[in-house]
Amino acid sequence: MSASSTSEHKAEAEKNYGGTDNIAAIADGEVFEQTSDDRRNIGTFSAIFLIFNRMVGTGIFATPSSILALSGSVGLALFLWVAGTIISATGMAVYLEFGTAIPRNGGEKNYLEFVYRKPKFLVTGMFGMYVFLLGWAGSNSVVFGEYILHAAGKEVDRWNQRGIGLACITAAFLVHGLALKWGLRLQNLLGMIKLIIILIIVVAGWAALGGALKVPKPDNFTNAFEGTTGSAYGVVTALYNVMWSFIGYSNANYALQETRNPVRTLKIAAPIALLGTGVLYMFVNIAYFAAVPKDEIISSGRILAASFFRNVFGDKAEKALSVFVALSAFGNVLSVIFSQGRIVQELGREGILPFSGFFATNKPFNAPLAGLFEHWVVSVIIMLAPPPGDAYNFILNVITYPLSVVNFFVAVGLIHIYLNRAKYEWAPPISATLPVVVIFALSNLYLIIAPFVPPEDGMNVYETLPYWLHCVVGAGFLVAGAVYWLFWAVIIPKIGGYKLVRETILQEDGWTRNAFVRKNPDGTTR
Repeated sequence: MSASSTSEHKAEAEKNYGGTDNIAAIADGEVFEQTSDDRRNIGTFSAIFLIFNRMVGTGIFATPSSILALSGSVGLALFLWVAGTIISATGMAVYLEFGTAIPRNGGEKNYLEFVYRKPKFLVTGMFGMYVFLLGWAGSNSVVFGEYILHAAGKEVDRWNQRGIGLACITAAFLVHGLALKWGLRLQNLLGMIKLIIILIIVVAGWAALGGALKVPKPDNFTNAFEGTTGSAYGVVTALYNVMWSFIGYSNANYALQETRNPVRTLKIAAPIALLGTGVLYMFVNIAYFAAVPKDEIISSGRILAASFFRNVFGDKAEKALSVFVALSAFGNVLSVIFSQGRIVQELGREGILPFSGFFATNKPFNAPLAGLFEHWVVSVIIMLAPPPGDAYNFILNVITYPLSVVNFFVAVGLIHIYLNRAKYEWAPPISATLPVVVIFALSNLYLIIAPFVPPEDGMNVYETLPYWLHCVVGAGFLVAGAVYWLFWAVIIPKIGGYKLVRETILQEDGWTRNAFVRKNPDGTTR
């Protein structure tokens, strides 16, 4: 895009879309209108619950048993939850700085493009394949099915669990694709419900510490570090499970163009949601250990919260809790598909996806229906494909591993910006500070390397799959993106004797997107 056409586009955007507050600059200086003010449906309250719903899905109800099994002791398990909170807080600071500097939909896609500009479009292709081929919403849809069946007293098998999960993710797709404002309202309502559930668990845990139990009081806090594992694989896999429960602190970053006063809103919403969740997670774990014996926690699997309610309140309360946890899972699925659909849309607006115009549009319901549908399709495939025993853990780890890679390069990119502030003209409203960014980078580097250390006997998180499979598959998505970029942007244009030139198009729905045209050496287009 030439300087003159950029200026013309900016002037047009200022005229048609509410002034300079609705315009964002990105990467190589190209200008895009963000959106008109009437499309800003997310306020501070909704942003808090957008983050809270993404973080608090089923992780705190489903993963503490595996975290205890992998860490070996109550003391180390609690320490890992503290470590996860600290790592997540450093990540939140990094995403706060990037989000307030580049208030666009798309999150880390924009931040990676801003720093890693050469080879052109490579980082977008790699990140795009990772987003396009991974179904984040699949895992909690599976747990939704498990808890619904548990509440109904039905035996859980592979297909009834996943059939209910399919209904869960389909409902989330339809409400966000067809009724955007009602989807946000439903998210907020479910966020309030799960907050109440967590507070009930916390208070019941305090009562359990005082001996108010239907079963003999467990003795989990005496010799709390007894049984601590020395396995690096066990510790890092346990930490992965902790981090899974915190994934979502950056969730508001994916919809900043749809947020009222995005910089101020993000500065308030992200810290409240993350720090509040971290404190609640610690109290919930203490409640579990106060009410459920260590052996029962390990054997309870993903229905630990149900065991807790049975021990504190009795069998009827166990079934009621299962319904509430299922609603929590549904709230998480709503939040996940909301944000992931917008990342797919942003990739469409960049013009690098096949049928980019299809994915970029907000028609016909003023929502990224095509992006939401793409994520629904991939999530359903990932939900149905793995073998029953390993489905949840494999989905969890195959998503978390490449996210660690992405987070590492986001952090390294911010370090690079710090060392070259003049070049990037970097002066955001919030600074994460260099020490915080370095901690976040090193933490993610550890999470990238450590899973390749072979586990000791009995420590493999999978029943039938190789311990390293999620690392290879997760990294494979990023490599596939590089291969796609190589053919699309380098090999095919060279064979065809043309150059790809990016142009900006104003869509009928009022959003802009990029499109690539093929230019011959003489300047004509194909």
